Amino acid sequence: MKKILATFDEKKIDAIFADIDRCNLPGAAVGIAIDGKPVYRKGFGLANMEIPILLSPSIRMRIYSTTKHFTCLAYMLLCEEGKAEIDDPIGKYLPELHLVTRQVTLRHLMGNTGGLRDSNDIIWQFNGTGWNVTADDQVSVYRNTDDVNFAQGTHWCYCNGGFVLLTAAIERIAGESLENVLRKRIFEPTGMADTLLRRFDTDFVPNSASMHMVKQTGGYERSYLGPMSGEGGIVSTVNDMLRWLAHMDAPVVGSAKTWEVMKAPQVLTNGASTDYGLGLFSGRYRGVATLHHGGGGMGANSLMLKVPSAGLDVVIMVNRHEVNGSALVDRILDACLPALEPMEVPTSPYPPIMGTFLSPASGRVIQLRTASSDSPWYKAGQQIAVIDGADIPIQTDRRGGLLPARPFDKMMKVAMVPNGDPQAPATLRLTDYGNGDELIRQAPPQDIDVSSIVGLYRSDSTDSEAIVSQTDAGPYLYASGSFGSVQYTLECLAEGIWRAQSTGPHPFGGILLFDKDATTFRFSTRSNRLLLFRQ
Repeated sequence: MKKILATFDEKKIDAIFADIDRCNLPGAAVGIAIDGKPVYRKGFGLANMEIPILLSPSIRMRIYSTTKHFTCLAYMLLCEEGKAEIDDPIGKYLPELHLVTRQVTLRHLMGNTGGLRDSNDIIWQFNGTGWNVTADDQVSVYRNTDDVNFAQGTHWCYCNGGFVLLTAAIERIAGESLENVLRKRIFEPTGMADTLLRRFDTDFVPNSASMHMVKQTGGYERSYLGPMSGEGGIVSTVNDMLRWLAHMDAPVVGSAKTWEVMKAPQVLTNGASTDYGLGLFSGRYRGVATLHHGGGGMGANSLMLKVPSAGLDVVIMVNRHEVNGSALVDRILDACLPALEPMEVPTSPYPPIMGTFLSPASGRVIQLRTASSDSPWYKAGQQIAVIDGADIPIQTDRRGGLLPARPFDKMMKVAMVPNGDPQAPATLRLTDYGNGDELIRQAPPQDIDVSSIVGLYRSDSTDSEAIVSQTDAGPYLYASGSFGSVQYTLECLAEGIWRAQSTGPHPFGGILLFDKDATTFRFSTRSNRLLLFRQ
């Protein structure tokens, strides 16, 4: 590995955070280390808007999905002890699961290539957030779910539910809670005294910052996803995470072989690399290799990142929903790595593409549109691809292809090539982790008949119901499950294709694909594809 120079200028880093260095709003805590030695540790903004305490590198904050590689390591430590194997099927430890789930291996679960439905997404989409759902409730989703997104090893799809199952397996193998496993086997040996698994954000934990979710009417509110475990339950501090990143260079927890497996990207059956190991992303930023994992949820986000060739470690924790920590880390890399390749600024000779596209083969739906002037997330006019109901900002490459813009390119290997008229292409050629798909342009909706889809629908595999109704304010979808309910607005994209968007604080939603007689529809999200609902 060729060594590159890392430099540090405190004033340059301070300038990056000037916009959130406020005494009346939440903000971020950040840490930078070079060759394992911290050179920058600061907090910006309030830990809690109700009390005048500023964020600092020693305050606990939620790291969400950065948790995942800790959970993977916990399982790998059990493998080192001979208590488990990486390629064991999950059914070896959780035999009560449905057959389609029992067959998936722990390696595939940890690499997001298992193909399972995402239990967390099912709960959030059809029950809402903030409910006191038990760990057994989360696992129980997989006792009823009788189908999958895809055959294991054939695709990559981010799946929080896989780590719920991983948590349950660890606890049964170890005979104790994941809290204790992480504390005794990872946190204490590495000196991470302020790091712990916090399942419920409603619990009081000393020295903790609050998360601040943006309200649709302006300002902030407390909104929580609900209980979390090995998929996103850890709270930590900047100081502890810098210790951890230094530890990763010369681990005392985990063998050299374990860490080699953890870092190595999984390869699909089609030969495509996922750029994802066991809870760790491998990537590149302006020509340099990075190792990282971020996390995000309601009111907070985080990112830990290593540039091994420069000995550079960066940690950021944000407690304000609309501030993107990943974008701030990019600016830190720009400031600390003078030998980076020039940043390519994609340009397109054509206006943004608009339209809705459907794959007859897979049922995949992509809507191309632009961000509105009142969007809190994107610049007005920014090209957006709505993929499975989720907004993804898009940039154009030199040949006219459409790619996810940062930070989404960190965790998506998707590319779209328009075919035909540059402004109104007839088809889109989608490549998703090496898997190709052809999507056909759909005619815009005309004379929309909402009454044809009004009714009660049920999904047995997710144990949920959906009521489509017409109101004075427009068509709505009311979804309910065993734990709660969610309401969505509906927008017709094309004949038989509707987009659902949550009316609540978190941007949940998906695509409804109705059959011709509207007696069934299939609901797709980024984590669950074509869930069947019948009247």
